[in-house]
Amino acid sequence: MDKVLIRELKVETVIGIYEWEKQIHQNLLIDLDMDFDIREAASSDDYQFALCYETVSNRLIELITEKPIDLIETVAERVAQCVMEEFGVRRVKVKVMKPGAVPAAKAVGVEIVRGHD
Repeated sequence: MDKVLIRELKVETVIGIYEWEKQIHQNLLIDLDMDFDIREAASSDDYQFALCYETVSNRLIELITEKPIDLIETVAERVAQCVMEEFGVRRVKVKVMKPGAVPAAKAVGVEIVRGHD
């Protein structure tokens, strides 16, 4: 299966379980591997058949920033559900990284795969 990729989509949002985290914005980095058949778009060179990574990116930024979220696990699930339901992606791998969350680590995160072949 073909894949459309988005790497390190930077989303500034309110994320975290601690009270001090609910008062600040922090960055998340999102990676997506979206199974999407690109043959029609490629053969016709027609945008209407492509999965627009800009549209997907903008929608995910909107989704993640619309209200505070406690867990990056919740972010990953919501992102996967949105991509599959709104953009017709059959299977998606979502990685959500939270830089600076643990002082001894560059970033912490979760990775999920949802959907079917």
